[in-house]
Amino acid sequence: MPRIADIIAQDPVGMEQLRAARSLGLPDWCIAAGFVRNRVWDRLHGIAPPRPPVDIDVLYFDASDLSKEREAEHEGQLHALLPDAPWQVRNQARMHVWKNLPPHRDTADAMTYWLETVTAVGVRLEADDRLTVVAPLGTDDLLGLRCRPTAFGRTRRDEYEARIAAKRWRELWPKVRFVD
Repeated sequence: MPRIADIIAQDPVGMEQLRAARSLGLPDWCIAAGFVRNRVWDRLHGIAPPRPPVDIDVLYFDASDLSKEREAEHEGQLHALLPDAPWQVRNQARMHVWKNLPPHRDTADAMTYWLETVTAVGVRLEADDRLTVVAPLGTDDLLGLRCRPTAFGRTRRDEYEARIAAKRWRELWPKVRFVD
């Protein structure tokens, strides 16, 4: 079974995007969601090269600046580095507000409030070029081609089902089993 870090490390486009994100020096950062999930599932389905992501979710945690303007500044910096990449930068220190939740402790904690386990996996490129996998809910579902709601996703079942349908995961990755 391939490791997530190995799958990402073998993708030169993904590595270039990780280097760009690392250059911002954001606190507690990673690139998560479809950036990781899609590459892993494409690899496990024999799709090469991996399909480009709809967006590149750069997460970070900075409780000292909760402004949307700062996120936009970071996106602008990334667009200057890689203008064709679909960057989306979000400070996880403010994500609890629109979900009406208690404040998150860090980026990994915020990811536990996503709808499905396979999306709550990120990677960070360290200064020594090692890849760190950030997976507060584990990686078994992602690597095992299983999609299930998180505990939070079970409380928002309609949103979970609508998201899977809208993103066409059943069509794109037919080997994935959808379980509860």
